[in-house]
Amino acid sequence: MATVTTLDDLERIYGTPKAASTVKEIDWISEHYAAYIDASPFVSLATVGPEGLDCSPRGDRGAVVSILDRKTLALPDRRGNDRIDSLRNIVRDPRVALLFLIPGSGTTLRVNGTARISTDPQLLDDFTVDGHAPRTVILVHVEKVYFQCARAIVRSRLWDADAQGDLSHLPTPGTILAALSQGHVGGDSYDRDWPERARKTLW
Repeated sequence: MATVTTLDDLERIYGTPKAASTVKEIDWISEHYAAYIDASPFVSLATVGPEGLDCSPRGDRGAVVSILDRKTLALPDRRGNDRIDSLRNIVRDPRVALLFLIPGSGTTLRVNGTARISTDPQLLDDFTVDGHAPRTVILVHVEKVYFQCARAIVRSRLWDADAQGDLSHLPTPGTILAALSQGHVGGDSYDRDWPERARKTLW
């Protein structure tokens, strides 16, 4: 099997990026990029730590990330599974990457930078929803910002309603948990109770 092992080999295959691929990258949040961040209710957060890489989905009511200034973003850590994989990584290695998605838009936004975890009372209060404050807020220092063209979204038909097929063949979370725990965790009751459990613990 032929593999690519050097940058020279890679560049011979892909050539040199055109201007549109390079001039879009800046190190601060511009007015145009701010519009995408403000419109995005969903972001994937990538982190790295001694155990390896992690990529975590984050969603919120309205904008998932808030812009504090042209170099700083704030991401409240909402309720989840309490594995805190992303937070463990940030404590030990501050490098992060964000990928913003906007329902219906083919254009995505990418942000690279470094992060720290804040427990500032005022910041936690600012992100309170329905009386529930996040336990921490991730503050991202922006180092790179650029938009990604729509080809991946177009190819995947991610937002096309007619591309959404029958999902009944997929195993449910309860089924997966039961199989991996020899029936000690999960099962039909897990799936049955999930909607109400989620409703009560979103924030």
